[in-house]
Amino acid sequence: MNSSHLNKKKIINDPVFGFINIQSELVFDLIEHPFFQRLRRIKQLGLSFLVFPGANHTRFEHAIGALHLMRQAISVLRLKGHEITEDEAEAVTIAILLHDIGHAPFSHVLENTLVEFPHEEISLLLMQELNHQFKGKLDLVIKIFTNKYHKQFLHQLVASQLDMDRLDYLSRDSFFTGVTEGIVGIDRIIKMLNVVEDQLVVDAKGIYSIEKFLIARRLMYWQVYLHKTVVSAEFLLINVLKRARELVAAGESLFATPTLDVFLKNSFNSQEFKNNTPILGKNILEWYSLLDDNDILASVKEWQNHSDPVLSKLANSITNRKLFTTKIKSKPISDKWKSKMLKKITLEITKDEKISGHFLITGEITNNALNRDSENILILFKKGKVKDIRKASDINLSALTKTVRKYFACFPKELDIY
Repeated sequence: MNSSHLNKKKIINDPVFGFINIQSELVFDLIEHPFFQRLRRIKQLGLSFLVFPGANHTRFEHAIGALHLMRQAISVLRLKGHEITEDEAEAVTIAILLHDIGHAPFSHVLENTLVEFPHEEISLLLMQELNHQFKGKLDLVIKIFTNKYHKQFLHQLVASQLDMDRLDYLSRDSFFTGVTEGIVGIDRIIKMLNVVEDQLVVDAKGIYSIEKFLIARRLMYWQVYLHKTVVSAEFLLINVLKRARELVAAGESLFATPTLDVFLKNSFNSQEFKNNTPILGKNILEWYSLLDDNDILASVKEWQNHSDPVLSKLANSITNRKLFTTKIKSKPISDKWKSKMLKKITLEITKDEKISGHFLITGEITNNALNRDSENILILFKKGKVKDIRKASDINLSALTKTVRKYFACFPKELDIY
């Protein structure tokens, strides 16, 4: 083996899991690829750092952590007598490594404004492009990722109620936000994994760790992912980008990085993504692979000085953390209240009722830790009996399957009259 091969056996020091070995040359080459390196420039929790100052971790280290957990899960399942070949092990490890490769900056914020195409589908398109560049070495990876491989439990390790993605992000997000409610017994959960009739299951001894995992997930959603100030920041950013698009469409001159400019001036549909349509000398996927948090933040910082009062005020709100007040209610926000608030915004903020709507954001947020219809966690008892966690647990998990729906209103702090 020459020195260039030896040089690919790197060790990464991860703050959550310690030293992680890069054991495969193909994994190393994929990590080195610009598509994957882009994940260093996309924060895992978007604008949550405005609430939790430590939440500056990226999708890059999340993907490396998920890879590490996947290798542990493979070892456990092999020890329990389940055959996973070397090719399958490498493929499922790469599938989890690349599962987030199509994520837009600021997660779901851009997914609904600049890019109207789900990140999971973009991940698949980028995997297919990588497969082309790596001369078919990701064929099995893509089969597992799309659940078209005959061993279904491998796909479940990548995408299911108990996948390595969730196990990593709960622990990692808990670590970096300092919200201890998200800490779960990952080592125990992984050691309890098993397979019955090609389905991923958990040995009965691990049932309490699964209960804790489900409760932790629910608490992390309310305390971190759906924290009311995070919701306010994310919807402010959506409104900033919507206003930027309106101005660009009206012919206004607007500072933007070249990459962001492409997405402000064009609305690409799913077919254009799938065809990888060329524009301005690059294909859409190439432009997308250049888009990261830096494009958005640098542009928003500049927009503070724009002549448009909506764009400048909203951009200033994000850049200098002058976030809107957010009120959470159990019932939808009434039209009467909205009308009253819009009048107040016109009177005290905008002096122009045509633009007042940009300063009032209403909507709903939902949370359920366990989807009643589509997601099961199966518990394996002695003599091979398998039960769904909801029937196996001696605590009532109905609260976790119930979708909790809350309604919110965000508006300038100086108008806190709710």
